Amino acid sequence: MMSIRHRNERGHANHGWLDTYHTFSFDTYYDPQYMGFRSLRVINEDRVAPGKGFPTHGHRDMEIITYILDGALEHKDSMGTGSIIRTGEIQRMSAGTGVRHSEFNASPTEPVHLLQIWIMPDVLHIQPSYEQKQVDRGKMRGNWLLIAAKNVSEKAVQIHQDAKLFVASLEDNQLLEYVIEPGRHAWLQVARGYFEVNGMPLEAGDGVAYSQERTVQLKGKGEVLLFDLA
Repeated sequence: MMSIRHRNERGHANHGWLDTYHTFSFDTYYDPQYMGFRSLRVINEDRVAPGKGFPTHGHRDMEIITYILDGALEHKDSMGTGSIIRTGEIQRMSAGTGVRHSEFNASPTEPVHLLQIWIMPDVLHIQPSYEQKQVDRGKMRGNWLLIAAKNVSEKAVQIHQDAKLFVASLEDNQLLEYVIEPGRHAWLQVARGYFEVNGMPLEAGDGVAYSQERTVQLKGKGEVLLFDLA
């Protein structure tokens, strides 16, 4: 079964400094039909104004992934981490027993465009930790590039859940397929561009849930994220 989450049906809030879209229920946006998908709990598409951001706040027992599409985001946390996450980089923060952090647009002149992703962990109350890696954009052209997984990888950040996150970029009318193993599920999120996904036209912001399906089939131009989930 396939189910499309259309971009214009997502939750939306514009706070002036933050223009945000919620694929699943988040903060004041609530839709009982969209509370997440398997262990995938949050996909927020955020645009943060220059010099603005999220002041210090706390999290517990959640795998938080930030994927930068354009711009740069400055991160500081109670673990002592201070870093700037730039276009084409991925950050993973395991909140575990509790962590406080802030996130601000690192530029005084340019907005930052990002996806913030939350995955529910399969183990609770772990020691908080942080990881940040560069995404090899050359290797994601026309291919699925693994960028987050439970098993340790040189290229992927480690998450505490039986899930894999891939990213791919396609040129005009390129074809790409992903085989979903029996018993697994998938969520495809279009980050930018336009595609035919299993024959259906989709654009940036659209998502597709796959259950009891064999393949994800893409044709088009742009960038997508694919979650392989238990």
